[in-house]
Amino acid sequence: MTIQVDKAGSTNGFNGISWRSAARSAWRAVEPVVRNSAAIVIFLLIWEMAPRLDLINRTFLPPFLEVIVKGAEYAWAGELLPQILVSVGRAAGGFALGVATAIPLGLLLGWYRPLESYLNPLLQLLRQTNPVSLFPAFILFFGIGYLTNVVIIYWVVVWPLLLATVNGVRQADPALIKYARSVGLPDRQIFLKVVLPSAVPSIITGARLAATYSFLMLVVSEMVGATSGLGYLIVNAQYLLSIHLLYVGVIVLALLGIASNWGLVALERRLTAWKQDIRS
Repeated sequence: MTIQVDKAGSTNGFNGISWRSAARSAWRAVEPVVRNSAAIVIFLLIWEMAPRLDLINRTFLPPFLEVIVKGAEYAWAGELLPQILVSVGRAAGGFALGVATAIPLGLLLGWYRPLESYLNPLLQLLRQTNPVSLFPAFILFFGIGYLTNVVIIYWVVVWPLLLATVNGVRQADPALIKYARSVGLPDRQIFLKVVLPSAVPSIITGARLAATYSFLMLVVSEMVGATSGLGYLIVNAQYLLSIHLLYVGVIVLALLGIASNWGLVALERRLTAWKQDIRS
């Protein structure tokens, strides 16, 4: 008996397998992008189509592409970038001041429990104070201007950073600390080589939350007494019924928040690269 092989069929089957394998490889490459962007794309499509189909009054919500075009025109005229730089300067000032005070204090409170027991009641009282209610007091002390904006942003930034730092220090592995003491390391070395590295992820988490709060409070601070910045742009656009510019300010603030979050995530990966070395 002679078995005949259909060469054309064999070739077609091979090509089919190769095509399916290539398709699976291509999908694996683009799947993370699709997963991360699908919901955003759908949201923007709804935003674009709902006003055009008269599902929403376009006076209050213009189509997304119209907002982008208006933002591009505003930026091309050289009027958007100065507002962004002013707002970023205020948010960065308050955030930097919060980092400079909250992280050292949090490390101190987390490492020295007796000090924390004395200061905790006062810190809890201050933490529960609404920052918006303090805004008039800050204006009385510091006047209307950059310093007041920075201080009010600092007030909302310092608390998540402080609590995250204290928790990060306290969550250090007791076994590692015990081992470090058993080999004769002094407390200073234990703190620097064991406690501080283990606290970094918690500190970065607090910093990401603080960065979000800083941009939220930035808008509030720029809505009162400011003559520049994205918050001022939003309020002024509301008064002038320039709705497109209002949404331009909102979108830019969202993008700044995303950029700050990405930057802090990249910093965390860099500072905790030793974890990957241990796992590998």
